[in-house]
Amino acid sequence: MRRTVTGIALVAATAALLTGCGSGGGGKAEAGKDASNAPSQAASTPAGKPAGEEATREVTFEVQGQGSTQVFWTAGTSKTEQVKLPWNKTVQLTVKGAELKVGSLVSIVPGSVSGSGGQLRPAPCVIKVDGKQVADNEEGKSVAGCKYLVK
Repeated sequence: MRRTVTGIALVAATAALLTGCGSGGGGKAEAGKDASNAPSQAASTPAGKPAGEEATREVTFEVQGQGSTQVFWTAGTSKTEQVKLPWNKTVQLTVKGAELKVGSLVSIVPGSVSGSGGQLRPAPCVIKVDGKQVADNEEGKSVAGCKYLVK
């Protein structure tokens, strides 16, 4: 009897959660309904542009040093590459909707290179957005690499 009551309570709680999470205002049209009937978004970006606007930014990653290393970079998608140093990569990143306000994360985590005395240290990295330097890892002093929110 206790298992039956517990099972019924669990099913009821799950149904309540699913109903509550899936109803009203999720921003996506329900299956079979026309999306044009969805409520319009009145949000705007800091520049006063409608939320439906988008902007394309040129993101350049740079890693300095000698030899080769592995780099992990993110700009819309993520990729790991084995590269010969010095290295740079330029990609086009389109930010739209809420990303125009809160930003879209771009980052690069370079592998290690030989430093003075032969010890390994993080390779120096830089991120540029539309030609302007926006992040660096202080010539390899930060193991976290470089990251920035592109708006």
